[in-house]
Amino acid sequence: MSHPHRPVPPTLKERNAVQKIVDQLLDELAPERVLKRADRPPVTIEAHRTPSGCVLQGPTEALSVSWFADATDQATLGELQIVVWKGVVSRRGATRPSTNAVVVSELVLRPVERPADECVWRADDGTLFDGARLAAHCLALLEGQRDETM
Repeated sequence: MSHPHRPVPPTLKERNAVQKIVDQLLDELAPERVLKRADRPPVTIEAHRTPSGCVLQGPTEALSVSWFADATDQATLGELQIVVWKGVVSRRGATRPSTNAVVVSELVLRPVERPADECVWRADDGTLFDGARLAAHCLALLEGQRDETM
């Protein structure tokens, strides 16, 4: 499904509003950590934040969320890509894993231009998500992949 192009480019106010929604989603999935010298307790899912996304890494599965603001296409607001991985996703600056991660599934969402009922994301298949439902959906995708690898 192709995404519709707007007759006029989005305003700076619209772009900033979408960036705020992206930041809220990333904060929900992978809050930025405060660096501490003390040892952190082990967790089953490690959350790694980047300026434009995050990676939730489990022992044998991962989920990445990446925001691509369409700087090259001034007629759209951008897209959010959610990818479920089998394996360990390599991150910049980290030791490369011995095997490459494999894409299991991918979901592409675009901001809804004039959201109604708090639905702010639209998948290519037309499914609408609000921020909380999308965060829960991401975690369910990761959990589902973990269940398959066990």
